[in-house]
Formats: sequence, C-alpha cells, structure tokens
Amino acid sequence: MRIVEQYSHLNGWEHIKVHKPDIWEDITAVIDSVDAEACRTKMSKEKTMPGKLIYSCPAFNKQFKEGLEKRGWKSSVVRYWVTVDAKLIRRTVGLPPEEQKALIEDAGLTPLRSSNQTDFVKKRIALEVQFGKYSFIAYDLFVKHMAFYVGDTIDVGVEILPMRELTLDPAGGRAMTTGVPNYEGALYDLIRQGRGIPAVPLVLVGVGA
Repeated sequence: MRIVEQYSHLNGWEHIKVHKPDIWEDITAVIDSVDAEACRTKMSKEKTMPGKLIYSCPAFNKQFKEGLEKRGWKSSVVRYWVTVDAKLIRRTVGLPPEEQKALIEDAGLTPLRSSNQTDFVKKRIALEVQFGKYSFIAYDLFVKHMAFYVGDTIDVGVEILPMRELTLDPAGGRAMTTGVPNYEGALYDLIRQGRGIPAVPLVLVGVGA
C-alpha cells in the first residue's frame, strides 16, 4: 500500500517529524508492507453485489497489526472515573484516576469506572487503523485520542484510513462493504469543526493500493 494523502491537525505531523522521526519511518514502512491484493478475500453477501470478491477489512487490520507489533507498537488503556455531576467532572477530568475517584466519593456521589483503549501506542504516539464503520472515526478523533491526550499519555494521535478510491472497484461498483469510512469524509468532518477542535494534535493518513 502507499500513502496518498495526509493532513496535520494542530501540528501533529510536524511534532512527529521533528521529535520522533523514527515513528514516522515505522508508519510509512508498515503501510508499504501491506499487500492490498492479498486482502481481497471476502465474498460479498450484500444485495447490490452478491458473490463479488471484495477487500476484507479484517485482513487489512491483521497485516497492519503484525507490522506494527514487530516494530514495538503495543495497545494501551486509559482508565478513569465518571459520575452524573458535570461540574465535578470538569474538576476531575485532568486528574489521575485515584484522585478522580476520591473527589467523586468526597462529593457523596458514586464513581463509575470507565476506560478507553487504543490499539497501538509507541513513544507517546497513538495510532488507529480504521477500516471499520464511519461512526468509529468520530469516536477515535473526538473521544479516544482526546482521552489519551488529556490523560498525558500521548502527544499525537494518528488515524490511518482508506482513500475513497480504495473502496471502489475500477471496473465498477464497490471494492469494500458498505459503510467503510474514507479519508476524504474524515477530513471534511475534522475541518468543519474549526481549527482548534478537537484540542489534540492529529495526523490523518489516507492510503491506497
């Protein structure tokens, strides 16, 4: 595969290139190593293209996972406590989990355990490979990466997405299942929020075959 487009939000790409160039080398090397045609293994059951051989999103994810793990990328979990009081959450959101829990209990409320997990983290850079559904993109960009950033676990979040061209068959029709996200749509959703939202440095990476 290859990088077709990329977008830097709040200087996310610049941070990586200046402070952790080896991380960008990891990302580009793994993308280069993914064999897109080897992932065309799914027989479609959709009404619009029954029996058509299309790309398997889990196959893409498997190749990315193997490549990243070989280079030392690991999953990470951020745990925190929530409650019903919005004002109290504003006080606790930037604190360590044990302090969050204590403040909620001191206020006479019930702390509820919650967490966010990201698939790949290395040197305070979080990376998500998103060949799933459109809805997962918004969660990654506006919730997951933000939670890790606010928790001082990462400095930048990276999102790898298929270009729209990858989801379409040059011979006509689709090359992936309906609902798979694309770089162009994610870029639009990100930019329309404004220059400073979300308040976490990000890099969108659009890949093609």
